Amino acid sequence: MKVMGVTIGLVIGLILIVCLLLLIRGPEDSWIKDSRGVYVKHGAPANTPNYVTEQQDAIACAGNLYQQKKAEEMQFNSQCLGKCGNYAVDIVHVPRNEEDNLQENQCVDYQLGIVTKFIELDKNGEIVRIA
Repeated sequence: MKVMGVTIGLVIGLILIVCLLLLIRGPEDSWIKDSRGVYVKHGAPANTPNYVTEQQDAIACAGNLYQQKKAEEMQFNSQCLGKCGNYAVDIVHVPRNEEDNLQENQCVDYQLGIVTKFIELDKNGEIVRIA
């Protein structure tokens, strides 16, 4: 009888510990950055933080800017396309090379601190990196 009581006590204690750990762990649903720096959903977050919305808007703007320059028949090499919100939009090589690091190929607004973030696109308009 004592063994059964101890076993039940251990099971109840284990259940309480698991419940406590689930409460302490916090919500699993959130936003995380992928390898490129793009925010993606992790689970099913209840809301979208402002910093995620800001990045999503800048990505859409960068895509539009790229399409506009492409329609103007710009030859994409390693150059600044412009800015979208607080992001400079830059074309880079994949993999990056020394030409990408030349000042004349980088956005002046980023160099001067007018914008503090950047989106790097490849020659096809695909996101390489966001920081």
